Amino acid sequence: MRVSKEQAETNRTSLLHAASRLFREKGIDGVGVAEVAKEAGLTHGALYAHFPSKDALAAEAFSDGIAHRLVAMRGRKWAFEKYLDAMFSTEHRDNLADGCPMTASASEIARQGTAVAESFAQAFEETAAVLEGAITGEMPASQKRHLAISALAAQIGAIAVARAVAKVDASLSKEVLQAVRETVTSTLPGNGHKARRSRRPHPTRPRGTSS
Repeated sequence: MRVSKEQAETNRTSLLHAASRLFREKGIDGVGVAEVAKEAGLTHGALYAHFPSKDALAAEAFSDGIAHRLVAMRGRKWAFEKYLDAMFSTEHRDNLADGCPMTASASEIARQGTAVAESFAQAFEETAAVLEGAITGEMPASQKRHLAISALAAQIGAIAVARAVAKVDASLSKEVLQAVRETVTSTLPGNGHKARRSRRPHPTRPRGTSS
């Protein structure tokens, strides 16, 4: 039975949202199209009526997921350091299904098709541009771009490591997020090496001595 144009669009949106959530939670290679269709409440055949291949579905699902995050980021208009607070938080670390598609899928992208890689590259550029616009202070435009790119790439790596060790060493997981965030912050105008100084332990005097 043919469905209306409106219903077809609703089905397509449901498939994109289901795929985006499942791919972030289980990985692109860890989810089949049948599971995506079931999650969306549709049939396997209905999925292929909208997407010719899993690669096409993954590319659009990635773009759909990042588009929603970019709308939210642009609407917040946060200061750069507030973005860093969210990017390197344990909440972000623990939120696989609804977190950033880039942190969830970065390690897989090189093994996917060109369409998925293009979606990732565009998402990275657009997210870096939002971060760049949030950086204030006396800094050349090229340096702001370098800082934004570095912060985003550092976040992707830090979240990956923090997730990898969280189950066996929660303390190390938090330390990774804090250390990388502080290193990024230390490069902001006026901060210098403040982060490193704040983390330096006080020297321990031998017992029995006095100052």
